[in-house]
Amino acid sequence: MSHPVIIVDYDPQWPILYEDEKSRILGIIGYKILAIEHIGSTAVPGLGAKPIVDIMACVRGRFDADDCVPLLGNIGYDDVTPQEGNKDWYYCLGKDTHSSGYHLHLMRYMSDFSKKHLLFRDYLRAHPDVAQQYLELKRGLATKYGSDRVAYTESKTSFIESVFARARE
Repeated sequence: MSHPVIIVDYDPQWPILYEDEKSRILGIIGYKILAIEHIGSTAVPGLGAKPIVDIMACVRGRFDADDCVPLLGNIGYDDVTPQEGNKDWYYCLGKDTHSSGYHLHLMRYMSDFSKKHLLFRDYLRAHPDVAQQYLELKRGLATKYGSDRVAYTESKTSFIESVFARARE
């Protein structure tokens, strides 16, 4: 059974949770990681979000990502979803995802896909008015779609693409 999408107010603990989890991740697979970043809505001060801290860890390629997965199990990442259709995003791994949890995204270093995540985050950080629009959209979609996480995510796409277009200008 899928859990409902719940958007909570910004929590100033999110950056602290990220830093603590980053240390754990680097302690176990740091030798494979070329870059690690706090991404997603929890990385934008003041922006409400699902209470799941998204972390992007970039590696050289799929073989390095494959090597990381069993090691990450040692620090609680037990929900592993391969991203079969994406040549640059290898896995989304979950940990404690129904409280204040984590999603760890293993991606190819310096790929367009990883750069888009940083561009989106940085644009929202620099434009609080756009971040507020995004929050209002997310709250409305959470109400509309309830537990349908796929529809919720897909319904944000046009807004996210419009932010990418503005950020590239």
